[in-house]
Amino acid sequence: MSPATDFDAEDLRAKLDGSVFVPGDAGFEAACLGFNLAHAFRPDVAVLAGSTRDVVAAVRHANEADLAVHVQSTGHGYPHQAHGGMLINTSGMQSLALDPQQRSARVGAGVRWDRVIEEAAPHGLAPLNGSSPDVGVVGYTLGGGMGPMGRTFGFAADRVRGIQLVTADGSLVEVNAESEPELFWALRGGKCAVGIVTELEFDLVSVPHVYGGAIFFAGSDAPTIMHAYGAWVQELPESTTASIALLRLPDDEQIPGPLRGKLSVHLRYVHVGDETAGAALLEPMRRAGTPLVDLVGMMPYTAIASVHQDPTDPMPAWEGSVLLRGLDAGAIDALLGAAGPETDVPLIMAEIRHLGGALARGPEHENAVGGRDAAFSVMVVGPYPPPLMGAVEAAGQAVLEAMEPWAHGGTQINFQGFAGSPEAVRKAWAEPTAERLRALKTAWDPGCRFSFGYSMD
Repeated sequence: MSPATDFDAEDLRAKLDGSVFVPGDAGFEAACLGFNLAHAFRPDVAVLAGSTRDVVAAVRHANEADLAVHVQSTGHGYPHQAHGGMLINTSGMQSLALDPQQRSARVGAGVRWDRVIEEAAPHGLAPLNGSSPDVGVVGYTLGGGMGPMGRTFGFAADRVRGIQLVTADGSLVEVNAESEPELFWALRGGKCAVGIVTELEFDLVSVPHVYGGAIFFAGSDAPTIMHAYGAWVQELPESTTASIALLRLPDDEQIPGPLRGKLSVHLRYVHVGDETAGAALLEPMRRAGTPLVDLVGMMPYTAIASVHQDPTDPMPAWEGSVLLRGLDAGAIDALLGAAGPETDVPLIMAEIRHLGGALARGPEHENAVGGRDAAFSVMVVGPYPPPLMGAVEAAGQAVLEAMEPWAHGGTQINFQGFAGSPEAVRKAWAEPTAERLRALKTAWDPGCRFSFGYSMD
């Protein structure tokens, strides 16, 4: 595809309700900014879309100018630098329609989970958001979407009812189980670069409250707490989703004193049910050590961000992950050896997420979510400013390599981080699924107009 040396920005501006920026324009940098500042966006033109009509016009204009098309909303998960071509930023597409009777929501491509949570709460409903409600609904869901109630209700992609898609030729297609069923299969979990999703309709669940929150333990207790978690979590019912992380927080005055500048162990717990049952299930972990901070209790679903307490400010970060077949004492020892209290590593987090339950079962209408048969996920995150790049990547890779004896062999596409080679991308799905996704890409985007940072070729 051609560079935009003769790109007519004024012609495109005349077709849009939104904004068009080229390098040097005021607003260009803001339109290109994503959450993970390790990934720079330097397109030839940036479109800040305000509507589906804008996206259609922008894609058609990109075809006329022979430009590759990138797309992002919040930029949490974009895995690569986007150089050249057209970047379509959908963050301004903020439509949100809730149907309490049908227990569903339909959102524009720029909507984040926190808005859906707030709108659904007065009706006793909740979405299947991720650990950070600051993440965009669409990108998260297209990659599967594994959240804090995952073992109870499954992946966010399992609850999708319908999708509005702008295809490579600029057509607008409504995708659901009856209309374009193959696209419906692929877009739910396949992160498939065949078009730009402009609206998404999905089910909500009847969850006004959960028994949940976070418990922090001292880093010196990590071996005891991590091994206790490994035994305890195997017996949890599907009503309960729990993860644990080795957390190294900076020495910042905004961080509580007991956690500031130290290694701590962060247990995250969500029980969909009453306080009595939730507390009884959690009791073995409360007895496993002396908590520095215990924030677990009955809470409205609107407080779900307090469980994982993910950062909300943009930052440069390196991340990677591996799925596990199981978690025995040897696996926990290997993780502690690579990132525990006896190590000095430049990582923010090394976490274990418990999978299974409803995550292991597919929905009524099959979708492309991969890794359902994995038992656990391990993810590592580190700061990624230039002085630390080499050390952080080496430390993160060392953790992932330490887990290889227990590796499932696959990954979750939303958690791949910097692993962007075609070989790595294909690990997010079983080979028949990957081949089916490739065939769909060829059929719907034969000229590879869309470049979303993932390629299986």
